[in-house]
Amino acid sequence: MNKKAVYAGTFDPMTLGHVDVVERAARIFPELIIGVAALTGKDTLFSKEDRVELVRAAVADLPNVEVESFDGLLVSYARSQGAAVIIRGLRAVSDFEYEFQMALTNRRLAPDLETMFLMPKQDYSFLNSTNIKQVASLGGDVSEFVPVAVDRALRETFCVTCPMQRSEV
Repeated sequence: MNKKAVYAGTFDPMTLGHVDVVERAARIFPELIIGVAALTGKDTLFSKEDRVELVRAAVADLPNVEVESFDGLLVSYARSQGAAVIIRGLRAVSDFEYEFQMALTNRRLAPDLETMFLMPKQDYSFLNSTNIKQVASLGGDVSEFVPVAVDRALRETFCVTCPMQRSEV
């Protein structure tokens, strides 16, 4: 049985909730690939290359985890990597309907791939990248919600220490 899994997402930016899901999946699977979606249909704050580097920094201490970007369908990417399982994170009941529909679509496209849902710890269940970006853009401290490298990148992007930006907010 193949023991390789793919955890894919935009990760714009990666939160500690994402990291928690990665850590859980890395304990289950001997090989975990984090696929950073290149074309997301969303306007991203960080470039694909920056997102890959930020994710790599966040999971650098996990030896069985690799990070790379991908284009196209997730099921095609998972197959190209020899994965048998797609990992998806569920924060709350509100995520379930969308994720359930995606899992069924993926099953129809690739019946050989399974989807596994993992929940982050309760402390992180409210986190999402959109809210993190909004708080950071308004000068708020997000350091308890994101990995250190992401916090640094958000501060640099939004110039959190710039007096002009704070007075404009």
